[in-house]
Amino acid sequence: MNKLILFTLFIAAMFVLSAYRSDRKKKILFFGDSITELGVKPNGYIRVIEDIIRNEDKSSQYELIGKGIGGNKVYDLFLRMEEDVLKLQPQIVVIYIGVNDIWHKSMMGTGTDYDKFGTFYQAIVNKLKAAGIQVVLCTPAVIGERYDGTNPQDGELNHYSNWIRKYASDNSLPLVDLRAAFLNYSKAHNPNNQDAKILTYDRVHLNDIGNKLVAEQMWEKLKTIK
Repeated sequence: MNKLILFTLFIAAMFVLSAYRSDRKKKILFFGDSITELGVKPNGYIRVIEDIIRNEDKSSQYELIGKGIGGNKVYDLFLRMEEDVLKLQPQIVVIYIGVNDIWHKSMMGTGTDYDKFGTFYQAIVNKLKAAGIQVVLCTPAVIGERYDGTNPQDGELNHYSNWIRKYASDNSLPLVDLRAAFLNYSKAHNPNNQDAKILTYDRVHLNDIGNKLVAEQMWEKLKTIK
């Protein structure tokens, strides 16, 4: 009889625990630079994702957190992981970095060399995975919106984006290929091949249409993660 009671209590406890877990919101943290910092503003891509989630009647299932700081490069993300990510215990982290690693080379003489970019990127992912966090990778989108390869940083953007694509493939990690999505959009909606005012307001930072595109691309991937 005692064994039966203990077994019944065990089953009841497991049921309560599973119900508690299913009721918890899935915490998604967006980790990046000024694009993500602006993503929490009205009409920012994180706010747009929240709108999509609300429209799909899934607000009770998700909590979104933006942790972007203007000017950040990949090594800045690595240095602030403990305070801005790990202590918050997210279930999913979206890494959206790379623009400043390239852009600041020509703007300020700083930036991140290609080999060091990969080293820091892998270190971030390894730390997140060690904490049991699911990781979603993003390619950097644009530094200039011309679709014909004539933006000054196009070569490096493609180079760094290819590294992220290969790393995602080699490690079976979800990828949001914003670089490809922005180029495809520009080819279809930028007949004058202008370098801004299509998806960005200054060649880099997102306007309302750009925020919507990023939100849709990210949500398509995020909603498949269990």
